[in-house]
Amino acid sequence: MPTARLEHVNISVTDADRTATLLEKLTGWHRRWEGPAMNGGHTIHLGNETGYLAIYSNPSVSGGFVKGVPMNHIGIAVEDLDAAEALIVAEGLKPFSHSQYEPGPRSFYFFDRDGIEFEVVSYE
Repeated sequence: MPTARLEHVNISVTDADRTATLLEKLTGWHRRWEGPAMNGGHTIHLGNETGYLAIYSNPSVSGGFVKGVPMNHIGIAVEDLDAAEALIVAEGLKPFSHSQYEPGPRSFYFFDRDGIEFEVVSYE
């Protein structure tokens, strides 16, 4: 059976630069590529050498996405959960659903300005 890895996920947002800047601060990822995209849009590939989040926007993206349509959330693992939460609060966003579950990571969730839900976890 072949082994696979997730190479990228592509999301639509109202402001690609705003979303990328928030996630750069949260994750330490870098902009692997950015430029013009289909339908008069702009895309930023934010990640590391093995994977990335493609952050796409165009004038018709309106935001206000509904949880679970079609995606529930994006999970991001960080080294320092408390520092990540402080950053999210400083950005004016509201963490919620703090928990710890097997195999042991602590986590919290937040919605970005477009209604996309993120889960932030730490295995430390």
